[in-house]
Amino acid sequence: MSESQKFRLRSAGYKRDIVASVEEGDKFVDRESGTEFVVVGEVLPVGPTSSELPWSEQNLRVCGCSREQLVQKDVNDCPYCDRRIPAAESL
Repeated sequence: MSESQKFRLRSAGYKRDIVASVEEGDKFVDRESGTEFVVVGEVLPVGPTSSELPWSEQNLRVCGCSREQLVQKDVNDCPYCDRRIPAAESL
């Protein structure tokens, strides 16, 4: 597993999220809207897993809304229905 910390970044223009390792002074720009991504939080460590991919099976859970979409374990609000997601049972 990599030792670099990953952060969740959000584009204000399209409410799009990305996960990336960020160094001081790095800039990420949304190629569709042209708006700059801003850091909105740290990606929580999931525990011992061989995957570094934030969208891997071990790092996802079901939202629980009518769409039953998969979302990352470390988000508070569903990006599909904007509802608050109940706390994860175990991270």
